[in-house]
Amino acid sequence: MNALLQPVGDAFARLRAGDMRAHDFSTLARAQSELLAALPPAFTPVLHGLLDRLESGALFDAESCSFSQQDLHDSLQLWLDKAAARLPRD
Repeated sequence: MNALLQPVGDAFARLRAGDMRAHDFSTLARAQSELLAALPPAFTPVLHGLLDRLESGALFDAESCSFSQQDLHDSLQLWLDKAAARLPRD
């Protein structure tokens, strides 16, 4: 995994494992300005939209909101996979 993507990837693994709160993951991911600058411009609004939904969903019980936490996690994983494909490997 690219060094720029590593912090988000590691934090996402912690989020999925239940070892990190959604808000903390979102804060960390939004702060990755160097990573976002290295990706095509379309990646930033997609990530921010996913993070907005993740934070909103965290305010409700697991599946009681209009979107599934599992679906959000799957979408975030897809974003990470696509970002990894766009960045050079270290």
